[in-house]
Amino acid sequence: MPSLNIVDMIVAKRDGHQLEPARIRALVEAYTRGAVPDYQMSAFLMAALLRGLDGEETLALTAAMLESGEIIDLSAVPGVKVDKHSTGGVGDKISLILAPIVAACGVPVPMISGRGLGFTGGTLDKLESITGFRTDLTTERYKSQLAEIGIVMLGQTDQVAPADRSLYALRDVTGTVEFIPFIASSILSKKLAEGIDALVLDVKCGAGAFMKDEGSARELTETLVSIGNRFGKRTVAWMTDMNAPLGKMVGNWPEVVESVHCLRGADIPDIMEIVYTLAGEMIALGEKASSPEEGRHFAEGAVRSGAAYDAFVRLVQVQQGEARLLDDPENREGYEPAGRVEAHAGGTVAELNAFIIGHTATAMGAGRVKKEDAVDPLAGIVLNKTVGDAVQKGETLAYLYTRSDGRLKDFQEAIRRAFDIRSDAVPTRVSVLIDRYGDGRWQSQGA
Repeated sequence: MPSLNIVDMIVAKRDGHQLEPARIRALVEAYTRGAVPDYQMSAFLMAALLRGLDGEETLALTAAMLESGEIIDLSAVPGVKVDKHSTGGVGDKISLILAPIVAACGVPVPMISGRGLGFTGGTLDKLESITGFRTDLTTERYKSQLAEIGIVMLGQTDQVAPADRSLYALRDVTGTVEFIPFIASSILSKKLAEGIDALVLDVKCGAGAFMKDEGSARELTETLVSIGNRFGKRTVAWMTDMNAPLGKMVGNWPEVVESVHCLRGADIPDIMEIVYTLAGEMIALGEKASSPEEGRHFAEGAVRSGAAYDAFVRLVQVQQGEARLLDDPENREGYEPAGRVEAHAGGTVAELNAFIIGHTATAMGAGRVKKEDAVDPLAGIVLNKTVGDAVQKGETLAYLYTRSDGRLKDFQEAIRRAFDIRSDAVPTRVSVLIDRYGDGRWQSQGA
């Protein structure tokens, strides 16, 4: 390990120089054990953001964060272990549907997920809205459950990539969160620590995503796939649209409700288009299909047969959740709307702003602004209309689930603003799939 002079590193990066991988690793290691103060690391983060990190520097940062903690060994678990990661969006309950489908097709799915922060929901919060569901599993339980039922979904342990937790907290208060090398290293240091063999990425783009424009989303996609492959993990990605919410339910329990409907065979086009596409990729990477197209066919069969829903119920049972709640999820005790939103004019829904929907759901109690904020598991929004739907004046646009009754009128007005209703006809949302990136090229660019 080279001797560390943090001031020299700050000056070098400030002046636009490339840093050797060993120096980056030494810096992360020293900061994680408390040998570098926050003010110096903050200066380094800002210098890196302003002057950039190249591919080798980003790779070194990822490796340093990965090596700061435990790297789980799943070699004793049979099969090719495949996970999926989404960069987050409004109504993004894809993991809850996707993981059981892929597991039902014989591919082990180890999934370490996060909590929601800001306007995008977290998979852990959704799972924990199922009373009793445990996401705080030990590493040994993680391994044994994966071997036993082929699927496990839990939260990041204290031993996995501790450098990421320290650095993210600092980035959050220094204006350095939205920097692609930092985002990529944060995501992949945690995913690589899971013990996976392959990874499928869902990079969201649009109003309800962190990446608002297509150019930034493509850059993040390419960076993520490149790093995944450099670490020897077969990695492919889809860039998907997040201008409107996915599906019609936003919030933790509401999204479990919609996930149950999908696993039971409901055809909700925007959700299932992404689910089946990603499932096809995962099943092919897991060597249970000869191609993503064949994998998709197997995934559709797992839903039709009921095997996917059974896998989800089994997951809930094994992780101590009250599986009986899934039998009739919309009639759960206490799950009743506090109000509805009426259309003030007729026409067709031309746009539905995911950013407004997400922020309103958070204000209603479905999410958190600060990590320590409490979450109401039943809060959320159920959309009665979405993009392309015809609307009559006075019709219900959405139902609101919240305990913050004193702010109901504000929430209703915000949701009404999210709907762009026009008198002229508009087409429905054509596709949520934007492009695929794998083998060093975008699908839209051809061979």
